[in-house]
Amino acid sequence: MTPRAAAALVSPPDPATLDAMLTRLKLTAIRDQLDTLLAEAARRELTLIETVAYLCEREIARKDARRIDMALGLARFPMVRELSGYDFAAQPAVDKQQIKELATGRFIANGESLLLLGPPGVGKTHLSVGLGRAAITAGYTVLFTSATTLIAQLVKAHTQGLLDEKLLHFSKPKLLIIDELGYLPIEPDAAHVLFQLVSRRYERGSILLTSNRAVSEWGEVFGDPVVATAILDRLLHHSHVITIRGESYRLKEKRRAGLLTASKQRDGSTTPSPQGVNS
Repeated sequence: MTPRAAAALVSPPDPATLDAMLTRLKLTAIRDQLDTLLAEAARRELTLIETVAYLCEREIARKDARRIDMALGLARFPMVRELSGYDFAAQPAVDKQQIKELATGRFIANGESLLLLGPPGVGKTHLSVGLGRAAITAGYTVLFTSATTLIAQLVKAHTQGLLDEKLLHFSKPKLLIIDELGYLPIEPDAAHVLFQLVSRRYERGSILLTSNRAVSEWGEVFGDPVVATAILDRLLHHSHVITIRGESYRLKEKRRAGLLTASKQRDGSTTPSPQGVNS
């Protein structure tokens, strides 16, 4: 039997049967948009093989979009921030090309750490969320948490005898973002459980950490220079450190609105003061 004769014996499936087959194969994008996709393929005069490739592209695009939406929900970002919205001109200490390289996720694939250091309001959280979103787009799992929340959960789990379970939870994501370390002092017992988490992720999972304190001050933050040194030893071994200098975005906006004036200090620097108040 010739191929043409064999093809003639196969009757085209009715729409319900085709719908059922696409559903069974989990090709839901093709199923839901089949008529539109075929019409577009015809309009573009695609060959049969080009049409199959086009249908596959649309299916992959749908699955990627759903994966990203789900991963963004699981990441628990506190806000929506994109790297494209970061004002690099206002923060010349931040190398835009370096951030673009970090956004590829290669540092995550290599199990490296990233520390964003600088005073409040210079965009550390913005960058961390933007890099986290870029990591999800690149296919990595991400979890965002504030340092205070993370430490509180670890300490509570430790007192309940569930520390291993909680450490496993925070060890699973390929990228763990810990925001705002150093704003509040850390008790020695809490520092020890944080050390356990850092040790568990060492060379296996990346940590992106933001802090308003220089690493030289972490002994004071942790209340234990030995633990601080041990944590830094693991974080800095394979790491990228970006120190951001400059004034808070929020204070700049208040100054533009006339709510603050800058008071000159003896060293020539300026500090914000409420409008109408000289210090």
